[in-house]
Amino acid sequence: MEKVYVNVDYQVLVGGAIKPVRIYWHDGRAFDIRKTLHCCTSEDEYEGIRYTVLIGSAEKYLYRIGGKWYVEPIQTEVDTT
Repeated sequence: MEKVYVNVDYQVLVGGAIKPVRIYWHDGRAFDIRKTLHCCTSEDEYEGIRYTVLIGSAEKYLYRIGGKWYVEPIQTEVDTT
């Protein structure tokens, strides 16, 4: 289980809920989060709080453990033909 740690801008809402608003990739690129669709304890092989977010039109998972944020590594398809 590989993790790619990222920097995240977030808002703390009334009541203490955390809403991520922007992800900063290690190479300096920034991605605005259009919407947080869901937030729950991770039930897959990853740990922490899992946020389902919209970046552009794509649904992605963003994870938080304490003050650290990470994403799953990008899977690149290999053409074997």
